[in-house]
Amino acid sequence: MPELVQVRKKAQITLPQSVRQALNIQEGDFLDAVVRDGEIVLRVKKLVDKEQAWFWSKRWQEGEREAEEDIRAGRIHRFDSTEEAIAFLHKRAKDGSGTTNKA
Repeated sequence: MPELVQVRKKAQITLPQSVRQALNIQEGDFLDAVVRDGEIVLRVKKLVDKEQAWFWSKRWQEGEREAEEDIRAGRIHRFDSTEEAIAFLHKRAKDGSGTTNKA
């Protein structure tokens, strides 16, 4: 349901409680503002430490989703030692079965 918001001094606005609750917006959160077709579109953004940015890259997140799917589907291997795991990977590379775990 639309909510009326008034622009105050220094162009400040207050987001209605219903909007904040629906999007779990907390004090200190960041919003990305974009003008699109005569409207202001706000999107909630979270900041990530530079040292952790690699984890949120598109490529890494695709790998995370693939790994989660493999785990859910039971496509996993357990090893008793690091050496056993490395030998398994070397055998897969030698056999040409690649690094994906599609057992």
